[in-house]
Amino acid sequence: MRNELIIHSRENEAVIALLQDGKLTELHTERDDARFSVGDIYIGRVRKLAKGLNAAFVDVGYEKDAFLHYHDLGPQVKSWHSFMKRTQTGKQHSNITNFQFQPLIDKNGSIDEVLKPGQNIVVQIAKEPISTKGPRITSEISLAGRFIVLVPFTSRVSVSQKIRDRKEKDRLKKLAINILPKGFGLIVRTVAEGRTTAELEADLKSLLKKWRTMHRQIKRQKAPARALSEMDRASAFLRDVFNDTYERIIVDDKDLHDEIREYIESIAPDRVEIVKYFGGKTPIFQHFGVDRQIKSGFGRSVSMTKGTYLIIEHTEAMHVIDVNSGNRSNQGDSQEDNALAVNLIAAEEIARQLRLRDMGGIIVIDFIDMHKGENRKILHEKMKEIMKSDRAKHKILPPSRFGLVEITRQRVRPEMNIPTREEDPDSLVEAPILVVDDIAHALQRVANDGAKQVFLHVHPFIHAYITKGIWSSIRRKWAKQYKVKLQVIPRDAYKTLEYHFFNEKDEEIGQKKG
Repeated sequence: MRNELIIHSRENEAVIALLQDGKLTELHTERDDARFSVGDIYIGRVRKLAKGLNAAFVDVGYEKDAFLHYHDLGPQVKSWHSFMKRTQTGKQHSNITNFQFQPLIDKNGSIDEVLKPGQNIVVQIAKEPISTKGPRITSEISLAGRFIVLVPFTSRVSVSQKIRDRKEKDRLKKLAINILPKGFGLIVRTVAEGRTTAELEADLKSLLKKWRTMHRQIKRQKAPARALSEMDRASAFLRDVFNDTYERIIVDDKDLHDEIREYIESIAPDRVEIVKYFGGKTPIFQHFGVDRQIKSGFGRSVSMTKGTYLIIEHTEAMHVIDVNSGNRSNQGDSQEDNALAVNLIAAEEIARQLRLRDMGGIIVIDFIDMHKGENRKILHEKMKEIMKSDRAKHKILPPSRFGLVEITRQRVRPEMNIPTREEDPDSLVEAPILVVDDIAHALQRVANDGAKQVFLHVHPFIHAYITKGIWSSIRRKWAKQYKVKLQVIPRDAYKTLEYHFFNEKDEEIGQKKG
């Protein structure tokens, strides 16, 4: 499978599109100034205990208190309490070689036996704020690297269960034990398979540097405050997904390009040349067809091959997906064969939609009914196989006799939801093409302001009207009349009547409409 990352940089954020064999599979918006992101570590203050829930509400600086369940405290929470208290009083160095571990807490204990209101506690964001809820947090702190995860106040070493080769697991475990710093445990990640001692040691060195940074922040900051942020969002994403299957990483911002290139050079020096800078006048998502796929992939109805389609509904309690055969002709030997064929096509697209929209919670899929148990088993195995590449934790139940498949999928960030519907242009103006007159008037104002080179971005329908066929003289007429060099660029992401003017420095100028 050919993987590519297309990264569009905007003010204070980067939008990352993952393409697999040219098809949009994941879309992430990563803000540079984002707070309360998964992996961030905070010094919080216990606001109140909820004994009925066996949980605590913790102030981490968000408008809603974060939720900390007893089971998310982690066995070493008392060691963390001791470490933070000693650090804030100047008695604890970042080196924990001689730190005395505190007793582990009872896994079936009560929250009021461990925490009390007003107490400071070090926590890590496990789930970002979603809707009206504050962050979900844990005090089982870990620092994730490219190949390993560093876990303070334990000596346990473990290897990812996704590495199936027993010899390789044993090799990695021995390697991890050899480099294990005193006072810490290590978890070897799946991507460490086949890696050398030097690569894991370099990763460990980077994580220990993060640990020292966090120690300084705990010493200086007062609750509530952030003690350690994840690396910049684009690099954090790359850390978790990058592997040898990536062929290109294309970025449209020079500074971000240099940062990503530097990061790739640090983790895979032989692959640094796959990082490319895109400097074209056409927006990067337009150039690589991402905008078109966003519009077609986020609607209520999602088309598939041969007339089949999905209907995706989001209720308060769950997501519901309905599979429809549409006008697909019966190419199988029977209605049962045709149902299986449609369901297998739908399974591929559903797995993509779950990742693309980052749908979480309970998902119920209404596949086309199949009466044969072996066909339902084929569908179940297909769903499990194609969802192996999904990094989110999930569980897939076998199809019921009614064709329903239930999936639970972990969600740690707000669901990606991009509106794709727009008002009927005929209801907005007498005729949609009258927008061309508006553009002409706006272009005149831009020219009067002194612009000499203008880039007009419009919906593809309007672009075709202005530049193709018998009306193609419109662009030349405008350029001559207003004495500007005019280039018209189609934008799949735009609404029908939306247009924007830009100068040669990609700065927006003049009136915009949308």
